[in-house]
Amino acid sequence: MLRNLAAAVVVCTVSQMHAQSQPDAVLYDRHNVAEILGFELRDSGKLPAGWSGSPPGTVVLESDVVQSGSWAIRLDRSALPTGTFSTVTSSIPIDFTGERIELRGFLRTSGVSGFAGLWMREDGDAGSVQFDNMQRQQLHGTHDWQQFSIILPLNPDANHLFFGALLSGSGIAWVDGLQLLVDGEPVAKAPQRTPDKVETDHAFDQGSGIRLSTLTPLQIENLAVLGRVWGFLKYHDPVITAGKRRWDYDLFRVIPSVLAASSRTASNEVLAKWIDSLGPIDLCTDCVSLDPAGLKLKPDIAWINNAEYLGVTLSRRLQSIYRNRVRNQQYYVSLAPNVENPVFHHESGYAPLGFPDAGYQLLALYRLWSIVEYWAPDRDVVGENWQDVLSEFIPRVMLAKDKDSYSREMMALIAEIHDTHANLWSSLNLRPPVGACRLPVNVRFIERSAVVTGYTSDGPGKASGLERGDQITTIDGIRVDTLVANWAPLYADSNETARMRDMAANLTNGNCGPVHLEVRRNGATDLVTATRLDVSAAGSPSRIHDLAGPTFRMLSKDIAYLKLSSVKVEDVPRYIEQARSARGLIVDIRNYPSEFVVFALGSLLVRQPTPFAEFSTGDLSNPGAFRINHVETLTPAEPHYDGKVVILEDEVSMSQAEYTAMALQAAPHSVVIGSTTAGADGNVSAIPLPGGLHTMISGLGVFYPNGAPTQRVGIHVDIEARPTIAGIRAGRDEVLEAAIHQIVPGLSPSALDKLARTDGADSQSGR
Repeated sequence: MLRNLAAAVVVCTVSQMHAQSQPDAVLYDRHNVAEILGFELRDSGKLPAGWSGSPPGTVVLESDVVQSGSWAIRLDRSALPTGTFSTVTSSIPIDFTGERIELRGFLRTSGVSGFAGLWMREDGDAGSVQFDNMQRQQLHGTHDWQQFSIILPLNPDANHLFFGALLSGSGIAWVDGLQLLVDGEPVAKAPQRTPDKVETDHAFDQGSGIRLSTLTPLQIENLAVLGRVWGFLKYHDPVITAGKRRWDYDLFRVIPSVLAASSRTASNEVLAKWIDSLGPIDLCTDCVSLDPAGLKLKPDIAWINNAEYLGVTLSRRLQSIYRNRVRNQQYYVSLAPNVENPVFHHESGYAPLGFPDAGYQLLALYRLWSIVEYWAPDRDVVGENWQDVLSEFIPRVMLAKDKDSYSREMMALIAEIHDTHANLWSSLNLRPPVGACRLPVNVRFIERSAVVTGYTSDGPGKASGLERGDQITTIDGIRVDTLVANWAPLYADSNETARMRDMAANLTNGNCGPVHLEVRRNGATDLVTATRLDVSAAGSPSRIHDLAGPTFRMLSKDIAYLKLSSVKVEDVPRYIEQARSARGLIVDIRNYPSEFVVFALGSLLVRQPTPFAEFSTGDLSNPGAFRINHVETLTPAEPHYDGKVVILEDEVSMSQAEYTAMALQAAPHSVVIGSTTAGADGNVSAIPLPGGLHTMISGLGVFYPNGAPTQRVGIHVDIEARPTIAGIRAGRDEVLEAAIHQIVPGLSPSALDKLARTDGADSQSGR
């Protein structure tokens, strides 16, 4: 997350959870939705017809406290913890048009600790496209019936509407008298939307019909050309960019002919005729050119001129399409408002998919490959020949025999992108080592060894037989370096530092029960039999390497310390006031910031407007082109801090943490101490894949003002400092010690040790 959209992040997180409980939308539409809005329509269930509630038992039908009619809904969390929420949900298809949609309703609250609200979400093929839940209004405490309203623009890409009420935290809320309005009129009166070609093409809803057991080298070669041409047409052909074809299904129509082609020439002729079937290309009147101004990355488009590769006819067809592409017209992608990372509309996840399905599996490869080719701002630092990757993975993905093997091949493909944001997030349970249990310890790779740095759960950890500083060398008889080499191809990370971080976090995963370890301890080899526990008992691995205890403290009169893992924006000025007399301020970002403090903190460290980052974004008229469109600047604010600023970072510093470090290191007298960060900056862009899988990419290119990159290389480090095995055994925080030494040189080892730990806290355990 880059810009100050922290509130939106919270909103989206809550909205995703709402989707867990959905009523049957087939029974209700905009014409009869009025019957369910008042909660008066009963069926055999415990809630009114058309409604569902979650968690069970917290959402009930109410007849004693109502605003109108005989019934209301009560969300009762009076005896539940504050960290969760309850919701009542209904939904209808969006088969209507208009400018905006409004949900009105009456709410009443009693002792609400979090907030109560109406909520509404518009979903498209690729997920949520609009959302509001009244979180910003902070309706809490006790209030009598009052009418509220939330309004969303009606997104043309939305095809389903979810709505209801929610209660976050503890307390009780009642909801009644709901209305759904489109442009101020009941939704039933809204104009009918005319479905386009994409929505009416259902030829392959039940599967692609493509079944294969082998592929010849010629078929692989021809399918590689098809994938490249299919992706080019998707983002350049005016018929496709206007949304007049269901392009996924058109792929299934042409694959059999490509597979049957007897030669490369024959396959190219198939593709030329396929393009001709889309209709003639209108000559452009407002022709697009590639403006070199601010250009950071050019499209890789020269291949369409290669007649030897494509044949003369196909090459000419593609060149004509490119010359006559339509300005700013894209059906399958747009740029997010304000931020401008790509948003992939109309990309269905095809979740109810039977496996194997060679056609849909190939579609997944083509979709992801084309998105990286045209919409990944860091395509130039992937580090692989992207065309060769396509050819390599065609047989691997297309011939996968079941969903798990297909998912693992997609995971391996995603790893080739070298973007820590781009894991196969839907299927991490398949990433090795596989198992539901783990040891109750934290592990980091230090000095090229897997080192126990502390316990995830104190009691079970101490009972495990492992000690802080142990170097795990074998697991069940297999050397750790062998395991790492075997697992690495399935770990999608920007750099080796992040990859080893992720493998360390998973290293002890496996089947529940005993596991036999060989460890190096104090120079000797020991055999330890430990017990893997389920996560509830073992605890989760930590990605926090800062000091335990308060967010802010004075380590001494000269040294202030602020960690961002628990920081709150509203407290930042107070912390800076307290630090103003200190010679140095240590900002610990060996974590992920709990709130977005880039400007709240950064602006207090500069005396004049100070640029600290620039972004590259895609060009809808020139897919594959990225240009610098924005330079981010810190604007001075009070209270100001003039002393030295020391920023701590390491492999857990990622994304927002890296962006925050960029801002803070722009301050005068700043120094960055630590080691290579995760190298994945920029707002993420979600990508659904066939079979209900999903991944992401870093959707913005993030650079220093001088043009230096951050993707893969991470944040510039001024002074390298890393933990050592000896330091872990001794309970030292050597990175923090290096920071203290920068502020107050010449301290004795004992004085350093005293300042770098608080109340005996294990700064490396991660808590």
